Amino acid sequence: MLTAPSRFVGGTTLLWGLRGWRGFRRAWALLSPAPRACGWVGLLTGHLRAGPATFARSAGLEHAPGGFRHRLARLCRCAAAWNGLLAALLLVCVADRALGQTAPAGNEHPRADTIAEVKGPNPFAVDGGEVKTMDANAKAEFAAGLRLDPLRDLAVFHDGRVKILDTLARETVSTITGKKKYFDYVLVEGKQTALRKRFDPMFTLMDMMVDPGYYRTRPLIGVDYLPLREAFLEKLFTDKGEIEWWKRDGRLKPADVERTWEAVVNENALKPGFGRALEKVEFEVRLAGNAWRSLLMVAPPSEAEPWAHLDTLPAEAPARTAMKDMIIAWRGADAAGVNAAAERLSKELPKINAGLYPTTKRSMERMYNSANAFEWGFWLYALALLMLLLAFGTSRRWLAVGGMALLFGGLGLHAFGFIARCIIAERFAIQNQFESMTGLSLFAVTVGTVIMLARRQWLFGAAAAGVGFMVLVTATQAGIPGMTVEREAPILNTSVLLKYHVTTVLLSYGLIALGFIVSLFYLVTHYAGRMRTGITGKVALAGGGAVGVSASALGMDEGAHRVGSARVLADLDKAQMIILQLAFWILGVGILLGAWWADHSWGRWWAFDPKELWALVTWIVYLIVIHLRFTTAGASRGLVTAWLSVVGFFVMLWTYFGVNLLLPGLHAYA
Repeated sequence: MLTAPSRFVGGTTLLWGLRGWRGFRRAWALLSPAPRACGWVGLLTGHLRAGPATFARSAGLEHAPGGFRHRLARLCRCAAAWNGLLAALLLVCVADRALGQTAPAGNEHPRADTIAEVKGPNPFAVDGGEVKTMDANAKAEFAAGLRLDPLRDLAVFHDGRVKILDTLARETVSTITGKKKYFDYVLVEGKQTALRKRFDPMFTLMDMMVDPGYYRTRPLIGVDYLPLREAFLEKLFTDKGEIEWWKRDGRLKPADVERTWEAVVNENALKPGFGRALEKVEFEVRLAGNAWRSLLMVAPPSEAEPWAHLDTLPAEAPARTAMKDMIIAWRGADAAGVNAAAERLSKELPKINAGLYPTTKRSMERMYNSANAFEWGFWLYALALLMLLLAFGTSRRWLAVGGMALLFGGLGLHAFGFIARCIIAERFAIQNQFESMTGLSLFAVTVGTVIMLARRQWLFGAAAAGVGFMVLVTATQAGIPGMTVEREAPILNTSVLLKYHVTTVLLSYGLIALGFIVSLFYLVTHYAGRMRTGITGKVALAGGGAVGVSASALGMDEGAHRVGSARVLADLDKAQMIILQLAFWILGVGILLGAWWADHSWGRWWAFDPKELWALVTWIVYLIVIHLRFTTAGASRGLVTAWLSVVGFFVMLWTYFGVNLLLPGLHAYA
C-alpha cells in the first residue's frame, strides 16, 4: 500500500508522465518506486497518444510494413485509453484513506423523534388497551362508513417539523408494517377462506389508538429481514405449511414477538445482520403501542414554545370535547357520530393560536400525498417510451404524438411532485437519496425534452422518457432511503454552494443516463446492421429493423426516402456526443463546486472521500471518451464512444448508489 507522501508524489508524477520523456526524467529523480512506475508509463503513453505517425518517426519505424503500422495504430488508441484508466486506478488505490475517517460534526441527519415524549397512559383506549372493541369483519364494515377527510390536513408536530395528520398516518403505518397500507384477513360468510381487506392509513392510525388490544393479536409488525422472520416463526409454529404461509405474509403479531423475543435475541443477537433487524422490530413494536403519543396537534402561543398534545387541552375546550365525542363514537362503531365529531374537530383545532397555525402548506402537503405524482409519473413515462418506440418502428405519426403527450404529462406530474416537496420541506429537495433521484430524473427529462424540441428528433424524447421511468420506478418501488420528508443535516445548511454543487452533479448524472440510452440505440443499430449485412457487405437500409427504427427516431425517415445505415449511425454518434460532452463539462464544474463547498464547510478542498474519488473516476471515463475522439478514426469511433458511454453509466451508478450505501465516508447524508 502506498504511503500518503507516495500517493501525492505518484499523482503529481502521473501528470508529468503524460508529457512523455520530460515527465519520465522528473519522475526518475524522485525516490518512491510508485512514482517511477508512473514515469515509465508516461514515457510510453506520452509518445503513443500523439498518434502512430509521430511515434513511428520518434522510434525510427516510419518505413515499417503496413500491417505493423496498423497494429501500431491500434496500440496508440489503447495507450490513449490507458492514460485515463491509470489515473482512475491510482485514485481508487488511495480511496482507503477515507474509509477510516470520521464524519465532521453535523454531517448526519438529526435523530428522528418518532415517538414523542408524552407521559401517562393512553387516554383514547379502554382499560389501558386490553379490551377489544370489534373483530375484523366489524372493523371492515365500520371503516366503510367513515369520512375522515376533514382530519387529513390537520397540523401535527412530528419528527422535528410540522406536517399534516395524513402524512403522520402514512409514515407510521409504513414504518410498522413495511407496507403502504395495513391489511387484515376478513372472514367471508359461508366460506372457509379469508379475504385481504386493506385499510386507509388514517383509519389504521386512529384505530391503533382507540383499540390497541385488537392489534396485539393481529399481523402488524413487518419483519423484512428473512432470517429473523424465520427465527421467530420457528419458535411459534411446528407445521411447515403454516411457517411458509406467514413467511410469505412478512408480518408478525406483536404478542407473538413479545412472547418469543428473549429466546430469539439470545440465539441470534450476535449473528451478522441480526443486530439492526432486531432493533428495527423492537422499535416497530414500541411505535405500535405508543402511536397515540404523536398527536402533538395544539399550536403553541409563540414559535419559541413546543406544540402540545391533544390530551393537554382543558376539559371544556371545544376541540377537546370534539375529540372525546369522536373517541366515544369510535368505540361504539358509530360511523355517523365519528364523522360529525371529526368535522367539529377540524374546525376547532385551527382556531387555537390561529396566528401560528399553518394554512397553505397544509393544502400543498395533502395534494402531494394524494397525487402520488412520482408513481403516476413513471407510468406515464413508461407508456410514452412504449408509444415512441412503436412510432419509430411503424412510422405512425399518431403514436409519436401520443407518446409526446404522455411525455409532457409525466414531466408535468414529475415537476409538480418535486416542487411540492420543496415547498413542504422548506428547502431545495435534493438532500437525500430519494430526493436526489427525483431531482436527477427531472433534470434529465427536462434537458432531453428541450434538446428534442430544439433538434426535432424524437430520439431525445424517447431517451428522456426512458430515464424518467428507470429512475422513478427505482426510487418509488425499491425502498430507497429518504422517501419521507426529513430535516436536513446541519452541514447541508452552511452554504448556498450546496445547491449549485448538488444540482450540477445531479444534472450531469442525468445526462449520463440520457447518453447511455442514446448509446444503446447506436449499439443496437450497429450490430443489427452488421447482422443484416452478413458477409456480402451490402448496406442495410431504413426499410425495417433497428436501422429503420433509429432513422425514424432521428426524423430521417421521409416517406419513400430510404436512408443508409452509415448516415443513421453518423447521426446517432452526433446525438450521443451532444449529450456526453454536456455531461463531461457539467460534471467537471460540479466537482469543482463540490471542492469549493467542502472548503467552505469542512475547511479542506479535497479529503480523499470515496464519493469525491469515484466522482472524479466517472469524470475521467468521459475524459477518455473525449480523448479517443481525437485518436480514433473511421467508423469505429462511434462504436468506441458508445461502449465507453455504457461503461461510464455503470461507473456512475456505482458512484451514485454503491458508494453511498456500501462505503463509509464524509457524504453519509447523501
